[in-house]
Amino acid sequence: MITDSLKIGTRGSKLALWQAEWVKTALQKRNPSLIIELEIIKTKGDKILDVPLAGVGGKGLFVKEIEDSLLNGRVDLAVHSMKDMPADIPEGLCIGMVPERETPGDVLISIKGNAFSDLKPGAVIGTSSLRRAAQLLHARPDIVIHPLRGNLDTRLRKLDSGDEGLDAIVLAAAGVKRLGLSERITEYLNHSVMLPAVGQGALCIEIRKDDPKVQNIIAPLDNHETKTAVFGERALLNRLEGSCQVPIAAFGKIEKDLFTLEGLVAEVDGKKVIRDSLSGPKHTAEKIGIDLAERLLSKGADKILKNLKSV
Repeated sequence: MITDSLKIGTRGSKLALWQAEWVKTALQKRNPSLIIELEIIKTKGDKILDVPLAGVGGKGLFVKEIEDSLLNGRVDLAVHSMKDMPADIPEGLCIGMVPERETPGDVLISIKGNAFSDLKPGAVIGTSSLRRAAQLLHARPDIVIHPLRGNLDTRLRKLDSGDEGLDAIVLAAAGVKRLGLSERITEYLNHSVMLPAVGQGALCIEIRKDDPKVQNIIAPLDNHETKTAVFGERALLNRLEGSCQVPIAAFGKIEKDLFTLEGLVAEVDGKKVIRDSLSGPKHTAEKIGIDLAERLLSKGADKILKNLKSV
């Protein structure tokens, strides 16, 4: 039996704390004598709330300060939403474990209970995600995108208050479900309309590479299928040199021994969406991610990404 203590680095939002507490409880179930504390760390993305994410600049807006604390030994592991993880991991750190994934897609929550296709022409939808905005506009060029920052509770409150004239908002299904708010969901958006962010629905337990003790403690939480799929998605993101500020989406699934990855790159206004999929043996998931990225680039994604970087 392990008799030791651990400190988990986490953001302070209700959802982030739920995720960190879930990891804490899961670890203590396996090691009842393990003492675990949560260390709340404010990130750049938490501090700047009056600017759309794409306008803040830089990568790792919701993880960098936590990663710094991991590198300097202030915390022993970090719990992130996988979709917040940039393609590059700092030297000395690694993705240690990936627990089983929650529902990976996005949901629509509308003020009058209308599905996406039934929203009135000119309906105002709140999101600060370029990925979501681009796909929504591609499916319905008539809608209006309203920039919407803040944690999940804040965004729901802004919808309900009516102060910003929102008809609906789009959120990650996983966060809504984890906070016990499933009854608020109007519609689970089909992947044909809204492909999720890379790693969406999965948690990332990040650790120091040279820390076998922590590696051994967290090992039982690893879900091989989720990790394989997420690493395939992240290989695509890495090849595209993307971040959460770029309209890139990907979702990988495993059926028996077959890994299928669907990915897209979109123009911000949704007028052009380049989308493709690729399948192969699951042990080649990361190669499939790279190969699919190359296909997207060859179809014109390179021009879209180049234009975004020059803005």
